[in-house]
Amino acid sequence: MDPSHLTQLVQLEDNYWWHVAKRKLVLRLLNRFAPAPGRLVEGGIGSGRNLVEFDKQGYNVTGFDLMPESVEHVRQRGVEGVQVHDLEDPWPVDAHSVRAVVLLDVLEHIEHPVKVLEHVHEALSDDGSVIVTVPACPWLFNRWDEQLNHFRRYNIRAFRSQVLESGFRVQWLNHWNCFTLPVAMVIRSWEKIFPRRNPPDFPAVSELTNRLLLTAAAAERCCMDISGIPAGLSLVGVLRK
Repeated sequence: MDPSHLTQLVQLEDNYWWHVAKRKLVLRLLNRFAPAPGRLVEGGIGSGRNLVEFDKQGYNVTGFDLMPESVEHVRQRGVEGVQVHDLEDPWPVDAHSVRAVVLLDVLEHIEHPVKVLEHVHEALSDDGSVIVTVPACPWLFNRWDEQLNHFRRYNIRAFRSQVLESGFRVQWLNHWNCFTLPVAMVIRSWEKIFPRRNPPDFPAVSELTNRLLLTAAAAERCCMDISGIPAGLSLVGVLRK
């Protein structure tokens, strides 16, 4: 992650609809599939806002990130169990000791994601769960992904293939963020025709729009429990051994 993107995350993660909605979705899945207490490891900690929330839920939290700036910022937030570590290297935790692993928009940044998942498999307890989010719709891959150093966007088939290759099974899988997909399709199609080189960012929204998008995300979470979401800008999955 570029340090400037970390600065943006620090400014946005408390209130911006996308970050808040994703955090609420992940907390819902953790409570359902791997409730506290227990050890939770987040790979790719960013600004640390999620770890702070996981700690409040009663987990014993640990986090890894490649960026020293990120690790230092999270320690300043009062979360001590974080360290600089390459997720493609063996994880510095005891085998089968982790209750939950969280990888939120991380695997697309990694050249060899199966290797990361294999290390997760070694660290996870037999009754533990992994919560993963990744960007969906490979045909939407554009300069935004390139500037964020994404290797890929995922479809369901590719996601399942990597999961199975690493020794996991998919317990639960859904799209999310369906309600902004039409807008994203228009914007990214336009940018393919008229490319820009502006730094990647989250578009500014008014307070009212932010509330409306949070409401849409809440409705989407309810639909996930009833019928599932057939399409969306992201995939979210729960993995088990």
